[in-house]
Amino acid sequence: MIEFHLDSRSGVAPYMQLIHQVRHALRLGLLLHGEQLPTVKEVATGLAINPNTVLKAYRELEYQGLVAARPGRGTFVTGTLNGGSLAAHEPLRRELRRWIGKARTAGMDEESIEALILSTFRSATEEDIA
Repeated sequence: MIEFHLDSRSGVAPYMQLIHQVRHALRLGLLLHGEQLPTVKEVATGLAINPNTVLKAYRELEYQGLVAARPGRGTFVTGTLNGGSLAAHEPLRRELRRWIGKARTAGMDEESIEALILSTFRSATEEDIA
């Protein structure tokens, strides 16, 4: 089962962080069709947030066709995001871990590494579009 976390420094609304985490878990094969998401109460209590925030995220995921609420039973995964299995990604993950190690050795902190990865990703995406 997925375990949610929030980053108050990210500037991203909590409900969007929950949505992104479910989408990432689906993309990586960590959440599979038929699996149950934590209850609204569990998430709200665990993260100390308003249950309506969790409901908003779950409703948006339902609108996207990725989950379905079953009254009295919970919210279940009904869709997938084709991204391959974790095993297929392992060579890329190893390479990325090596790169992160080099970045740390070069004196970069976590926030700087994230910023560099994100800016590089965005510029590469823009080049693909152009």
